[in-house]
Amino acid sequence: MNKSPSVSRILYLSHGGGPLPILGDAAHAELRQQLRVAAQRIGRPSAILVVSAHWEAARATISSAARPDLIYDYYGFPEAAYQIKYPAPGTPKLADRVLELFKGCDISAQLDAERGFDHGLYVPLLLMYPDADIPCLQLSLLSGLDPAEHIRMGNALTGLADENVLIIGSGFSFHNMRAFAELPTMETRSMNHAFESWLIDTCASTAINENERNRRLVHWESAPHARYCHPREEHLLPLHVCYGAARRACIEHVALNIMDRQASLYFW
Repeated sequence: MNKSPSVSRILYLSHGGGPLPILGDAAHAELRQQLRVAAQRIGRPSAILVVSAHWEAARATISSAARPDLIYDYYGFPEAAYQIKYPAPGTPKLADRVLELFKGCDISAQLDAERGFDHGLYVPLLLMYPDADIPCLQLSLLSGLDPAEHIRMGNALTGLADENVLIIGSGFSFHNMRAFAELPTMETRSMNHAFESWLIDTCASTAINENERNRRLVHWESAPHARYCHPREEHLLPLHVCYGAARRACIEHVALNIMDRQASLYFW
């Protein structure tokens, strides 16, 4: 772990398997602990913007409901998973501001006053801010999954972190669903670790200039075993938005074991 500064306002997190982190699953114990520590370190933001791996749209879409419902966007879990509550208010005013920031950067964007919060938001936030009293909104990924466009989305959001808005990219730095259904082998562990090492170096190394860091993230498929770790990249791209908002090396990374796979949190 790198030395921690006092405040961070941009966080990419690996949110684990569906609702399992908040159902007491033993394979998510380390994640639960680290998300609680993260919240203590960050403190109380005025609002939280979550870029969720579980929402894709043709245009950058911002949730703008004042009282969003929850979306139970998973299946096959115990009944308790469908009784979860997280009654955080929305923030239409901030949604309008994000829309204007995108328009100012010539990014096609729209509001959605109907969509609720998916588990990419309420699972980690139940652990970080369980009182559900901080206004929240969600931002979609772009369905084209272009990494450069997601970095550009983040660029448009740069000023928010200076206004006490916490930007969270909610995904998973390892996300191969077929692999999760199998026992890891020495070979697959090595593949997982090689990609994580590349990602940590890319995000954290101060020896890399921003042109090179940007290039690496745009061409992430060239990383060791990239497509083994991310057969589809929707759980990685929230990191690109976070980097785009920060435009610098992360100030801390935390390595985790989640469901017997190596994953990470990144703070900017």
